[in-house]
Amino acid sequence: MIKVDGLTFHAGGFRVREVSLDIAKGEYFVLLGPNGSGKTLLIKCLCGLIRSAAGSIVIDGEDVTHLKPRLRNIGYVPQDYRLFPHMDVARNVTFALRMHGMSHRHALEEIAPLVEMLRLRPLLDRSPIGLSGGEHQKVALARALALRPKLLLLDEPVSALDDPTRRDVCAELRRVQREFQIATIHVCHSFEEAVMVSDRAGVMFNGRLVQTGTVHTLLRQPSNETVARLLHVENIFSGRATHLDGGNSRIDFAGHRITISQRCEGDIRFVVRPELLRVSPQGAAGADCIQAELLRIDDLGSYARRELEAGVRIVAYTNPDTISRRFQMGRRYAVEFPPDAIHVLSE
Repeated sequence: MIKVDGLTFHAGGFRVREVSLDIAKGEYFVLLGPNGSGKTLLIKCLCGLIRSAAGSIVIDGEDVTHLKPRLRNIGYVPQDYRLFPHMDVARNVTFALRMHGMSHRHALEEIAPLVEMLRLRPLLDRSPIGLSGGEHQKVALARALALRPKLLLLDEPVSALDDPTRRDVCAELRRVQREFQIATIHVCHSFEEAVMVSDRAGVMFNGRLVQTGTVHTLLRQPSNETVARLLHVENIFSGRATHLDGGNSRIDFAGHRITISQRCEGDIRFVVRPELLRVSPQGAAGADCIQAELLRIDDLGSYARRELEAGVRIVAYTNPDTISRRFQMGRRYAVEFPPDAIHVLSE
């Protein structure tokens, strides 16, 4: 449906380099990355606001790389929404249709299903001034969808909202996107936000798209340390691997020895998600357990974050109900590294 191949362009002194990406019809794709990584610049190039230096953009079989923005059939919602303050909500939503020669009356008829879907009817006669953040976002979304675009671009659409509103709006975005079955690229820097809406996600860093995949894959199999840190993988270790029979390998690190369920050799960097580690009383130590001193416990509501020391810092997430009953700071515990929970970084 959407194919981006080798897209390269400059914006001031910043360069986005050789981005390639395929998005299927009806797919919700989230573009993650730290501030300054090139996410917003990329979607501005996709919709034609920035001219590409190389590469191509193909939408539904049509090469739109050099077309003007209004000819690309793309809906774009910028981060600040950019509603027209001198127009009421109805005229904001029908703006693109009227620019294509449709009368305001016929445009209102055309957008009626969209108005109902987004529950905008009570707002149609109101000015954008005074709307809540969530209402602003829905009006901007309706305006972008009025022309039934083939691709929807959302630039940090919920970043200015409080947490409860953000969750509600993300649910609304996903609902509407499924109704329209429209390919969508949603820019954000929040992994939690990506979990709420995405079918797949990609990570941008320093002008490059460094990894794509499902949220589950990015979370547990990051390609490099940059991706791991962005997705809050707190356990990143260095070690030396040795092949074993049966497809496994042994890792020696910080004076400890564990086994992993893959073949590798030599110096490596590896990660393990904190929620996949198991912390038990010292006497429960097994073959893939190491002894560690508990330094800190933080009750974070749905889970407890435990920080331990074993020559390296280890972070484990566990059930918060056991904080006072089973764990005491200053004591030593067995931390089990399940072999299939360990992921060796490829870069």
